[in-house]
Amino acid sequence: MATNSGVVSKSLRHKSLSNAEADSFSCFVLLLSDSVDHFCQQLDNSSVKPQYYGFRWITLLLTQEFNLQSILRIWDSLISSPFGIQEMLLRVCCAMLLCVKSRLLSGDFAANLKLLQHYPEINIEHLLQVAQDLTPNTSYYRLSS
Repeated sequence: MATNSGVVSKSLRHKSLSNAEADSFSCFVLLLSDSVDHFCQQLDNSSVKPQYYGFRWITLLLTQEFNLQSILRIWDSLISSPFGIQEMLLRVCCAMLLCVKSRLLSGDFAANLKLLQHYPEINIEHLLQVAQDLTPNTSYYRLSS
């Protein structure tokens, strides 16, 4: 019986890990959708889907968006965050969108996609403060068991 329990436990852990990417992405979308003035809906209307930019941001831990010094500062915040690494990464991604919100709202599909795939230089401390101030905590939105 102990062997079966171990197999089930390993199977559940593997299933949980295989769903982590999808869960992270879903939490990212949920956190963004809770942001101010229907920003997420306006992004959806412009057809700029989170898959076009967020997948790279999350899977590469923002290494393609910022210089090394900024990446180290972001990673320090991810590791030391009381929200946890995954939660803080999602918050930083949402903060990145909010920090270029006015440009996104005034741009068309091509301009917005280019902006998000070639993120502009930004004050990292401001970005991290915006991320820290976001609510709610996405740990309430666990989608997979």
